Amino acid sequence: MASTAATTETLPKRTTFTIGTRKSRLALLQTDLVLTALKAAWPEYDFNIHTKETAGDLNTVIPLREFASKNLWTEELEQLLDEKQIDLVVHSLKDVPTQLPPSCILGAVMEREDPRDVLVVKKGLPYKSISEIPAGSVVGTSSVRRTAQLARHYPQLKVLDVRGNIDTRLAKLDAEDGPFTCIILAAAGLLRTGQGGRITQYLDGENGKMLHAVGQGALGVEIRADDELVKGMLDKIGHKQSTLACLAERNLLRVLEGGCSAPLGVETEWVKDADGKDKLKMRSIVASVDGSEAVHLDMDGDVASNEEAEAFGLKAANELVERGAGKILAAIQQNKKAW
Repeated sequence: MASTAATTETLPKRTTFTIGTRKSRLALLQTDLVLTALKAAWPEYDFNIHTKETAGDLNTVIPLREFASKNLWTEELEQLLDEKQIDLVVHSLKDVPTQLPPSCILGAVMEREDPRDVLVVKKGLPYKSISEIPAGSVVGTSSVRRTAQLARHYPQLKVLDVRGNIDTRLAKLDAEDGPFTCIILAAAGLLRTGQGGRITQYLDGENGKMLHAVGQGALGVEIRADDELVKGMLDKIGHKQSTLACLAERNLLRVLEGGCSAPLGVETEWVKDADGKDKLKMRSIVASVDGSEAVHLDMDGDVASNEEAEAFGLKAANELVERGAGKILAAIQQNKKAW
């Protein structure tokens, strides 16, 4: 007797897919980049967008370091993904915890925008670099990583928490009665929203002595782990070198702290060796929040697969721990409530 159980051949073919995203202008612009790539690769399919506010969007008052949860920007969207109300989620990869729910995977990383931090000075002020900012001036940032590096390299400056989307932060910076002389943001957000003209200085290891966040500048697309159709679709739009660099960074962070709140700064780039072969070069720092202690590492290696990228990140993490990063991170965990 023939089986009446449904098979993949008898199930209706999926031709419409829903992309989940946060509601901010930047999130929608980033989602449109993925949508455009999907439409170009798969013109026979239809794509819808579903927006959802997350815990991080709903509470813009509490400093990020005081939240107990690490998935402030992802949990609500992952729930919709699990419930099959949406088929994929577009994230700023730096906001995605290194430990995803067991039912989800990172399906693709898009080609990375400029990953650096940038200095943005209040309108009307003459300063052109962070080294010119007068002692006692207030720098706005909600990042523990930035706070730690500022404390280490610019202890004469004061740091004040600033929350909100890009436009909100810029408005707080420019307010005549506001306390901020400058703020530090990710270059990618300003560039994607057409506000690159507000960038006063790009910050990196050589200029400004600031290393960026893990995954910064990259867009990650999260999907259900068992969704083979969408997984295959994303294979056509991911960017290999961006994926490998970000996987190395994320595994470094995963091993060190298991989340996205460690004061870890990184800087990765692809360089050519003597034979013209691409090698991944990574610079990293773990610093105490007050800047008094820091561990640095420069490392490069051959990275040609996801497995090699994760092994590279693991090796870097172990080396940082051997140099004293574990002690710094343990102290930070003990004092988290006092931040």
